[in-house]
Amino acid sequence: MRLLAWCLVCLVMGNRQSRPWIVSDELWSLVEPLLPKPGPKKVEGRPRVPDRQALCGILFVLHTGIQWEYLPQELGFGSGMTCWRRLAAWNEAGVWDRLHALLLERLRSKDRLDWERAVIDSSHVRAARRGPKVGRARSTVHGRAASTTSSSMDRASLSRCR
Repeated sequence: MRLLAWCLVCLVMGNRQSRPWIVSDELWSLVEPLLPKPGPKKVEGRPRVPDRQALCGILFVLHTGIQWEYLPQELGFGSGMTCWRRLAAWNEAGVWDRLHALLLERLRSKDRLDWERAVIDSSHVRAARRGPKVGRARSTVHGRAASTTSSSMDRASLSRCR
């Protein structure tokens, strides 16, 4: 997710805008078809914040590092909670994965990928929650190794903090 956010910020900043969270028409033309269509409103209330403005709010938070709740209303991106909900909904709908694949495809077609500087982020590798219970691992040597963390003296094993 962070790589995609970085790609988005770099694509927006490619034009060297003074405000890199403003989504260019070029970027919006890539993102808009990937977004899910909003469902009908369940209750009456404020009109829905347009997706492009919500994306600008998301990029603003990612670029500045502010907390969602402190997203300034005066910027016109909606509330921080609105942007956060939209980000979560788009994440659940797979928008970011599809956008990532699309951006990679475009970069490959223009021969703009430099694999000399590739980085693997371990957060993208799914970790198993809990493996099967196994017995105690057997030692591969004949004798037990001396402990490096505890002393054999009785006095050292007593805690002085109570």
